[in-house]
Amino acid sequence: MADEITETSQTVAAGQLRTIIERIERLEEEKKTISDDIKDVYGEAKGTGFDTKAIRTIVRLRKKDQAERQEEESILDLYKAALGMA
Repeated sequence: MADEITETSQTVAAGQLRTIIERIERLEEEKKTISDDIKDVYGEAKGTGFDTKAIRTIVRLRKKDQAERQEEESILDLYKAALGMA
Protein backbone atom coordinates (compact mmCIF):
# COMPACT_ATOMS: atom_id res chain seq x y z
CA MET A 1 0.00 0.00 0.00
CA ALA A 2 2.78 2.45 0.90
CA ASP A 3 4.54 1.65 -2.37
CA GLU A 4 1.36 2.49 -4.30
CA ILE A 5 1.06 5.84 -2.52
CA THR A 6 4.72 6.65 -3.22
CA GLU A 7 4.31 5.65 -6.88
CA THR A 8 1.13 7.75 -7.19
CA SER A 9 2.88 10.72 -5.55
CA GLN A 10 5.80 10.40 -7.94
CA THR A 11 3.44 10.19 -10.91
CA VAL A 12 1.56 13.29 -9.74
CA ALA A 13 4.84 15.17 -9.12
CA ALA A 14 6.17 14.16 -12.54
CA GLY A 15 2.93 15.36 -14.16
CA GLN A 16 3.10 18.69 -12.33
CA LEU A 17 6.75 19.10 -13.30
CA ARG A 18 5.96 18.35 -16.95
CA THR A 19 3.11 20.91 -16.88
CA ILE A 20 5.36 23.57 -15.35
CA ILE A 21 8.12 22.95 -17.87
CA GLU A 22 5.67 23.05 -20.79
CA ARG A 23 4.24 26.36 -19.53
CA ILE A 24 7.74 27.82 -19.26
CA GLU A 25 8.55 26.63 -22.77
CA ARG A 26 5.39 28.27 -24.15
CA LEU A 27 6.15 31.52 -22.33
CA GLU A 28 9.76 31.48 -23.59
CA GLU A 29 8.44 31.10 -27.15
CA GLU A 30 6.00 33.99 -26.59
CA LYS A 31 8.84 36.07 -25.14
CA LYS A 32 10.95 35.39 -28.25
CA THR A 33 8.06 36.36 -30.52
CA ILE A 34 7.48 39.59 -28.58
CA SER A 35 11.22 40.33 -28.60
CA ASP A 36 11.26 39.87 -32.37
CA ASP A 37 8.23 42.18 -32.69
CA ILE A 38 9.96 44.87 -30.61
CA LYS A 39 13.08 44.53 -32.78
CA ASP A 40 10.90 45.01 -35.88
CA VAL A 41 9.35 48.18 -34.42
CA TYR A 42 12.80 49.62 -33.67
CA GLY A 43 13.81 48.76 -37.24
CA GLU A 44 10.73 50.54 -38.53
CA ALA A 45 11.55 53.59 -36.39
CA LYS A 46 15.11 53.62 -37.72
CA GLY A 47 13.83 53.25 -41.27
CA THR A 48 11.69 56.36 -40.86
CA GLY A 49 14.65 58.37 -39.56
CA PHE A 50 14.24 58.17 -35.80
CA ASP A 51 17.25 57.70 -33.51
CA THR A 52 16.66 54.29 -31.94
CA LYS A 53 19.16 54.90 -29.15
CA ALA A 54 17.13 57.94 -28.07
CA ILE A 55 13.90 55.94 -28.33
CA ARG A 56 15.36 53.18 -26.15
CA THR A 57 16.36 55.81 -23.58
CA ILE A 58 12.85 57.31 -23.59
CA VAL A 59 11.27 53.86 -23.19
CA ARG A 60 13.62 53.12 -20.27
CA LEU A 61 12.85 56.49 -18.64
CA ARG A 62 9.08 56.09 -19.02
CA LYS A 63 9.24 52.88 -16.99
CA LYS A 64 10.42 54.91 -13.98
CA ASP A 65 8.28 57.19 -11.88
CA GLN A 66 8.84 60.94 -12.03
CA ALA A 67 10.76 61.15 -8.73
CA GLU A 68 13.17 58.42 -9.79
CA ARG A 69 13.74 60.12 -13.16
CA GLN A 70 14.36 63.49 -11.49
CA GLU A 71 16.84 61.96 -9.05
CA GLU A 72 18.69 60.24 -11.90
CA GLU A 73 18.78 63.46 -13.95
CA SER A 74 20.00 65.49 -10.93
CA ILE A 75 22.84 63.08 -10.28
CA LEU A 76 23.74 63.06 -13.96
CA ASP A 77 23.75 66.89 -14.04
CA LEU A 78 25.92 66.97 -10.92
CA TYR A 79 28.43 64.54 -12.41
CA LYS A 80 28.50 66.41 -15.72
CA ALA A 81 29.11 69.71 -13.91
CA ALA A 82 31.93 68.12 -11.86
CA LEU A 83 33.57 67.03 -15.12
CA GLY A 84 33.07 70.41 -16.82
CA MET A 85 30.54 68.98 -19.26
CA ALA A 86 27.60 71.20 -18.29
